[in-house]
Amino acid sequence: MLTADTLKTWCEPHFEDAVKEREFLHQHPELSYQEFKTTQYIVDELSKLDIRVERLLETGCVAIIEGAIPSERTIALRADIDALPIQEEGDAKKSFFSTNPGVAHCCGHDAHTANLLGAARVIAAHREQLVGRVILIFQPGEETLPGGGRLLCETGWLQKQNIQHIYGLHTSPSHDVGVIASRRGELMAAPDEFSVRIKGIGGHAARPHEAIDPIVIASECILALQTIVSRNVDPTEKAVITVGRIEGGTAHNIIPEEVRLWGTIRTFSKETVDLIERRMHELLAGLAKAHRAIIELDINKGYPAVINAAESSEILLNTAKALFGGEHVEDMERPIMAGEDFSFYQQEFPGAFYFVGSGSKQTDSQYVWHHPKYNVDPGFFTTAMPMMVALAFGMSTTP
Repeated sequence: MLTADTLKTWCEPHFEDAVKEREFLHQHPELSYQEFKTTQYIVDELSKLDIRVERLLETGCVAIIEGAIPSERTIALRADIDALPIQEEGDAKKSFFSTNPGVAHCCGHDAHTANLLGAARVIAAHREQLVGRVILIFQPGEETLPGGGRLLCETGWLQKQNIQHIYGLHTSPSHDVGVIASRRGELMAAPDEFSVRIKGIGGHAARPHEAIDPIVIASECILALQTIVSRNVDPTEKAVITVGRIEGGTAHNIIPEEVRLWGTIRTFSKETVDLIERRMHELLAGLAKAHRAIIELDINKGYPAVINAAESSEILLNTAKALFGGEHVEDMERPIMAGEDFSFYQQEFPGAFYFVGSGSKQTDSQYVWHHPKYNVDPGFFTTAMPMMVALAFGMSTTP
């Protein structure tokens, strides 16, 4: 029976390579669904290990490691590979800054990819002790709708693989290196997107009575939308409405014809999101009538909520405790309102998502996801890699 010490010993020789690999991937980021060079790099590395690779989409890939011990057991491990449209900053990572202007791995996907490649090397090197098989998913397009997870599931290939459990991880700057955090049930929200188009009548800023001012109306729209959660949603339910972008106007003395708003809705239940969407339509229709304007609302459905399956969560948390001790494992009290397209896999298979601490003052790696100075402490791999390997092998839950 495999022990924590054995698995850690297997992984130790690969930590330094994972750090270098992450830095290489960080230097060569690619946006969602454009990860052609990243995909080729992954395929080349897996081929060196004699691991079978399948290309189900234009970018990204899946790989299958067959264990020497025959079994129906199949475990899937997932990493996302895309980067963000952002210009990065930060002295701590200047030695491996992105070479692609305006594109950067400021969410940790470079670390996810390097970690799963490292885990693949460990698993492949010890196939003789692997029961069943492991499917590695290097997924494109997590950052952009419709989501690479959805597209992979829509191919139908994964559903034919007899997957018993699927696991995915994310770096967490909110947790110190060495910590694993997750929870049973609700973990991450469903993030829907919306846009509002407000059409008025433009005019001179000194003669507002002759215009229908879309800037004033937009201000009322934003305030009205905030009352939906505070005055319509049950206080025991979790929901967020945020307007993140406003666009309109050309000069200080001109009332524009049009203003646009963009924002997000975060929820955990269909009932709550249906209520929010209905109230958005009602409130905006009322404001349009009151101001003699035209207001158009468009809602783009995003990813489902990440809901961890009970059995998968138990395996995950018990494995983490066996590997690192209970003091390094956080059973989270509350979910978070960020979204993740790992949820598409969970609609098909039992699965659990978790966070691995990557925050450290020493490496200036405590900035939140999507911040231009976002960084990952190299110590992330000393926790993340053994965890993935342990889940693959089904390590004993006895410490």
